[in-house]
Amino acid sequence: MSNGVQKEAFLVVREGEEDILKIDCSMAKISPSLEEDPVSMMLTIERLIEFPSVKRINFYLNKNYSYNYHQTQLLVEIANIYNALTKQRKIWGLVLDPNCANYLGDRLKNLQNLVYGLLKSDPISAFVEVKRLRRESRIRLKKNENLHEKNFSEFLDHLYGLLSNTGLINAIREEIEGYELGDRSIYRSVFRAAVTPDFMFSQLQAQPPLNAEQLDIYSIGGGDVGIYRIPGEIKFLYHLNPPEFKLSEEEYNILEMARGIIREHQPREEDFLDPERVRNTFFNICRDLLTELVTQRELDFDVGRVDELALILVRYTVGFGLIEILLSDDKIQDITLNAPVGGSPIYIVHQDYGPCYTNIYPSIEDAQGWATKFRILSGRALDEANPILDTELQLPNARARVAIVTNPLNPYGLAYAFRRHRDKPWTFPLFMKGKMLNSMAAGLLSFIIHGNRSIIFCGTRSSGKTSLLGSMITEIMRRIRIISVEDTLELPMEAFRKLGYNVQPLKVRSALASGGTEVTADEGIRTSLRMGDSALIVGEVRSQEARALYEAMRVGALANVVAGTIHGESPYGVYDRVVNDLGVPKTSFKATDLIVLSNPVRSPDGLSYNRRVLQITEVRKHWEEDPLKEGGFMDLMKYNPKTDQLEITDDLKNGESEILKAIASNVKEWAGNWGAVWENILLRAKVKQTLLDYSIKYSKPEILEADFVIKSNDMFHISSENVKNETGILDSKRIYEEWEDWLKSNINKLKR
Repeated sequence: MSNGVQKEAFLVVREGEEDILKIDCSMAKISPSLEEDPVSMMLTIERLIEFPSVKRINFYLNKNYSYNYHQTQLLVEIANIYNALTKQRKIWGLVLDPNCANYLGDRLKNLQNLVYGLLKSDPISAFVEVKRLRRESRIRLKKNENLHEKNFSEFLDHLYGLLSNTGLINAIREEIEGYELGDRSIYRSVFRAAVTPDFMFSQLQAQPPLNAEQLDIYSIGGGDVGIYRIPGEIKFLYHLNPPEFKLSEEEYNILEMARGIIREHQPREEDFLDPERVRNTFFNICRDLLTELVTQRELDFDVGRVDELALILVRYTVGFGLIEILLSDDKIQDITLNAPVGGSPIYIVHQDYGPCYTNIYPSIEDAQGWATKFRILSGRALDEANPILDTELQLPNARARVAIVTNPLNPYGLAYAFRRHRDKPWTFPLFMKGKMLNSMAAGLLSFIIHGNRSIIFCGTRSSGKTSLLGSMITEIMRRIRIISVEDTLELPMEAFRKLGYNVQPLKVRSALASGGTEVTADEGIRTSLRMGDSALIVGEVRSQEARALYEAMRVGALANVVAGTIHGESPYGVYDRVVNDLGVPKTSFKATDLIVLSNPVRSPDGLSYNRRVLQITEVRKHWEEDPLKEGGFMDLMKYNPKTDQLEITDDLKNGESEILKAIASNVKEWAGNWGAVWENILLRAKVKQTLLDYSIKYSKPEILEADFVIKSNDMFHISSENVKNETGILDSKRIYEEWEDWLKSNINKLKR
């Protein structure tokens, strides 16, 4: 290698489906900056001449400096031009003819220096020089039709055409007027390295594009998030500036020293079986180590800052790196990493801005490290024989469902999908605030849940059905025991336990997994039936557990609520999947009392969508063969796209619901009295709407959260019982007044 640079300084490595040029600047003795240093650019282009397949460039000098695919290809173009020029002997032969060389003199030497030197170290200056030489040659040619000048002019035309069509020259064309040779500031508008600490393998674009329009900015997990609109792009840019990017040199050096020492305390595989304990242990180790290093160097770091640095170390040792920062953003709903890892940015779905791409390019090292941790945490295989892994991730400030695929299902290696769960359980009033459902739907569902019916929540992916199922639990009275059955723990059962519920979560084998020690889902459901009188919540019906679920529905429909979710685009779609795909007998399907369908509703331009409950449908019992043809489905409420609201149907208004009548038949005050039933549904709707109205009026969003809503529901039942004992009837007006007095009192307490 020329210039005395050691060969080991430059490595081309294969990551996934990409070749990455990695340059150790401490060995190459160059600056890690293409834009600032001509030597760095020259040596980089020389490597690209040898390896034109390179897709990204990574420099290392204490930190990582990464140039993305687009920036790399700008230099690959220059390398290809250089390679082509040095092989075009026919064209060079005309210019290097002894007679032509004598005629051109110093101009030929200038051209050779330009092609063999300047083109690699400063291609913009090379272009400007070619442009000048070409203009000068044309003037000479007009004065004297000389054959040698003509050959020279044609060669310059050819070279000018090659350079003029490159992405690099097109990117700076508007700035080139008045350009001075050697001025490298012009490169800053084209090349901008993503700089990350060397303990981060994933790369970030440090600054948003210069032409980006900022739409939003907020803080998460000690970092900052900016949402940007890029001209000509449909997706928004989610730009993360993590706390790791805010480190001072002192802090960075302390972290580097601590990281070197902490390598000696790498956790064993069995440690990951208790992730909370291993995180706490490593946090304490990191904090003690950092405190000792800070004291030794007499640095002025307060305790809080040391704790923040310790958290960063934990994140990059036993944690999941930048994924943890993303999951700390409660506005993120989904995170995806596509294969080959590193070939594209991480994508997210944002609650306010929909699908976005991020400034984060994950590394294969991170992807492989995460896969190992998820295998250990889940106790499930992820290999060629088992290329699918469904599991969950529990962090101190976030929960997520994780789906991982690898070879041979994914021919390009590892890919991830994270579905972030809300830290707190959803509630009906929260969904009302987001217009997913209205107060009337909330009141109706509350009545039916209180009536202990069987409910299926259906919809497509990302329709909100699991969140709706979770919010339904807040409507179950806390005196009732609840058993949940899930293959990946998506429902916030631990949060409900802390809120005073009597809950027992059961974790069963994934339908996609084979073998293992976990109990199958159908056996898990059957087991739940032997565990005493309980409400049964099934996370998702996917396979053979459908039969067991319908056994539970038939056994438990009149005792406690039974509910679950399933993929389906309509009530009949649910029937078709349950009966025809999953093999549940038609007569058993009749155990379904209610189907709640939710789906995303897209805007006319297709650029945004909102989740909405589209139908609340009763399953009637009189049909024999086909519920669709025989009137087995009756809509109680249906979405009207013109009003963007769920609206009650005439059948519901006229009291045609068999389910509501069946619920009423078990309550003395409601039996045979449709008016009393309807009045109670309206009362429940009014209570939900009042909660939302008070939240807005007094700027108290916390009263829509689960802890307050559950207390509100408790008070509603207590008020109903008090009024009934006092008056002998369920007087809706009195019940509402007593409940509202409680609400006002608690609002005043919150104010103080």
